[in-house]
Amino acid sequence: MASYETDFHQWIDEQAALLKAGQLDRLDIPHLIAELEGMSARERRELINGLAILLAHLLKWQYRPERRCTSWRLTINEQRRQLALLLEDSPSLGHRLPELVARAYRNGTRAALEETGFLKSPFPENCAYGIEQIMDEAYWPVE
Repeated sequence: MASYETDFHQWIDEQAALLKAGQLDRLDIPHLIAELEGMSARERRELINGLAILLAHLLKWQYRPERRCTSWRLTINEQRRQLALLLEDSPSLGHRLPELVARAYRNGTRAALEETGFLKSPFPENCAYGIEQIMDEAYWPVE
């Protein structure tokens, strides 16, 4: 049997085969638990990262209207689509959106600040966009 530490891919294949065969007593339970928890954390991080990118671009769109460009619009639309797909695949993450938006907003404001060149942040301390606005392809913040 493959070791989790020495051949991860083979370990996964073997764990899947054991599950399919109903040989639960042979499963590497501690490592399976760690991997499942890691998968959940990766999903949350993916959602937070996508939200941060989207929020940074919405802030730039709102606070730097003179620099609006096709690239920003495309990034906003693509992030909305990717986030919608992620939430479709993992709907339970939708219940955590208020918490995750707050975390993502901190990262998004930092990115927007760096990219806009503002010396001092003009952005609100807390996200002023509602979740519906963030995800709505028809929503574009104004100055």
